[in-house]
Amino acid sequence: MGDVAALEAQIAFVEDTVQALDEALAAQQQHILRLERQIDRLQQQLKDQGARLDEVAAESSEPPPPHY
Repeated sequence: MGDVAALEAQIAFVEDTVQALDEALAAQQQHILRLERQIDRLQQQLKDQGARLDEVAAESSEPPPPHY
């Protein structure tokens, strides 16, 4: 009977470990999704700022000063 009890204890330990790993994996996946959305927003902001800089540069197209 001791062998059966030891195996049951090992199975319970493995099941607990699998459950903990599953929860950790799910939490990491949610974190990755949040980071991906944040990266997308930042990329869009950079693109918008680049477009604004291009507009400003086009509006103020003064010739460069002469060099002496």
